[in-house]
Amino acid sequence: MNLRTLAGYTFAASLTLGLSTGFANAQDAKQDMKSAGHETKAAAVDTGHATKRVAKKTAHKTKVVAQDVGHDTKVAAKKTGHATKVAAKSTAHGIEKAGDKISGKVDPK
Repeated sequence: MNLRTLAGYTFAASLTLGLSTGFANAQDAKQDMKSAGHETKAAAVDTGHATKRVAKKTAHKTKVVAQDVGHDTKVAAKKTGHATKVAAKSTAHGIEKAGDKISGKVDPK
């Protein structure tokens, strides 16, 4: 084989390889852009689903807390009413005893 022929084959092979790599890179860049667009869309959809799920959970927790607060308020009102009634009865009884002491009545105990 002649040296010039071998050099020609080598040059042709390197030229073919170089051009095909250039086209492949151009095609890869286009595909990379498409992939990036699809991945961005998928991420946006995932974010939307997560936001919706969190909003539902927050709404549920808010409802539960509101119910608990309402119940606790009712219980506190009942206890306050009872304590007020007991205190009023005790005060009335104390005033009655004081009046008895002043008038000289003896405690029947």
